[in-house]
Amino acid sequence: MLTGALQGGAVALLVAVAIDAIFGEPPTRWHPVAWMGRALAATGAPWPSASRAGAFLRGAGAWTLGALLSIAVALVALQAIALVVQHAPQPWRWLLQSGLCGVLLKPLFALRMLQDEVMAVERATAISLAAGRQRLSGIVGRETALLTLSEVRESALESLAENLNDSFVAPLFWFVVGGLPAAALYRFANTADAMWGRRDRWEWAGKWSARADDVLSYVPARLTALLLSMAARCWPRHLWREARRTESPNGGWPMAMMAIALDVRLGRPGFYVLHSEGRVVQAEDFHRGVRIAAFASRFAVAFAVIVLLFTQRSVVT
Repeated sequence: MLTGALQGGAVALLVAVAIDAIFGEPPTRWHPVAWMGRALAATGAPWPSASRAGAFLRGAGAWTLGALLSIAVALVALQAIALVVQHAPQPWRWLLQSGLCGVLLKPLFALRMLQDEVMAVERATAISLAAGRQRLSGIVGRETALLTLSEVRESALESLAENLNDSFVAPLFWFVVGGLPAAALYRFANTADAMWGRRDRWEWAGKWSARADDVLSYVPARLTALLLSMAARCWPRHLWREARRTESPNGGWPMAMMAIALDVRLGRPGFYVLHSEGRVVQAEDFHRGVRIAAFASRFAVAFAVIVLLFTQRSVVT
């Protein structure tokens, strides 16, 4: 029944996307992902140990506790919504319930902020290369001080493609699969990987969080590459080969597809080059890449809504 589907996630998803497009991110003090980040930072390294096995087990335990807490908070929030709307008359009850779920879903993805931050890099390069490098350093984890202008643009496009998955497609995918609790679990896993999974920081203590993020991002990363291919109307030729050039089992897929779609080289000096036969990134390539990512995000929303409607599943409660 269509009403049952509407009572679930389709309306909630559209509400969340509308909030993101109009308002962007909520204030940091009210942002659930910021809460996750502060909680993860407060632990420091998850009890580093001289023993690799000990560090790994403690990191895994800390991650599991945080993941369960994230799911529990989402479930409690859904129950609170149900209590708030239980006395509302139909058909307003399902609309209010879905709208409130959309408000809770919005902070679990960040499309507008991603687009704004990437475009800010290009605007900064118009001022000076140094300004572009400085702005880029806020969205990538690599050293930017010695990058050329084309390398700054390459890095920004790579960040756009990879984070289109991490910050948008993957949270939507898990929302469709398991509702708000699943989206919250993914967001915690991705945040934990960013803070604990870096090899140069805590090594074995962060291995569990890194692998958990790899598992949860596996399907969404490949879907993101497909969405970019559709948005660019470009056959993903040699995508599998190019995606494997990066160390990440997932990040290479959307980045390689972006390189193929634009017919440009993308890479990290000293680590990898994607689509090496492509041309050097120019300003027009950068702007086209932003447009392709925007179209891909719209396809993602459309497909998610269709799945939610035609499977007649509720992911609100």
